[in-house]
Amino acid sequence: MRVIVLDRPAQANALDMSMARQLRNAVAELDRDTGCVLIQAEGRAFCTGGDVAAFAAADQPGRFLAELAEVVHESVAALAAAEFPVIAAVHGWAAGAGMSLAAICDIVIAGTSARFRAAYPGVGLSPDGGLSWSLPRLVGRSRAAELLLTNRLVTAEEAARIGLVAQVVPDAELEGEALTLARHLADGPTTALGRTKRLLSDGHTSLNDQLAAEATSIALCADGPEGRAGVTAFVEGRAPVFHPRA
Repeated sequence: MRVIVLDRPAQANALDMSMARQLRNAVAELDRDTGCVLIQAEGRAFCTGGDVAAFAAADQPGRFLAELAEVVHESVAALAAAEFPVIAAVHGWAAGAGMSLAAICDIVIAGTSARFRAAYPGVGLSPDGGLSWSLPRLVGRSRAAELLLTNRLVTAEEAARIGLVAQVVPDAELEGEALTLARHLADGPTTALGRTKRLLSDGHTSLNDQLAAEATSIALCADGPEGRAGVTAFVEGRAPVFHPRA
């Protein structure tokens, strides 16, 4: 299991080019042996999006934003394609690219202080970070359009109700709950979890295509060491151990 910490608290973890590159480098170091990755943040907020002050200071704002988006998108694409679960622990604001980063994760646990906002309309911009792709898949097309176009705030409670987050816990319990879940997933059948994640994200256009993809995936799992270990443990009436420790 790995933990990635957004650590620019004085700026509410707003993404400038340096931080975006650090995030990209941290994600690039992950491999399938990671088991699970947890993304959390220092300070009062998860991430308030891109650093608007840096946008304003750029001689060519469009070019600057294109370059920043390209770096952020490398992280987003890698997290979405990762062959292991990705968890976000969100407290305070997750706005703009911060909301995008949370939405691309497989499971989001929110503290009661969590607040979500698209933020892009407030500065005259359209979304990046995959939010126009991930948000409709989480909350439906109509709800996603409403959130992206009106720029309204979403509380932690509403986020859980509409499917943007999986669970809301008191802020004091957020880190512990997220770590417990991450460790549980990291100890699980990593290959099977990765294939399950792929089935969820690929979303074949017809039921028959999805059934065929599921059949292929479950057969591959059954023939692999994790599937064999899980089935054997079930037959023997004991808990499976997918990653034996030396």
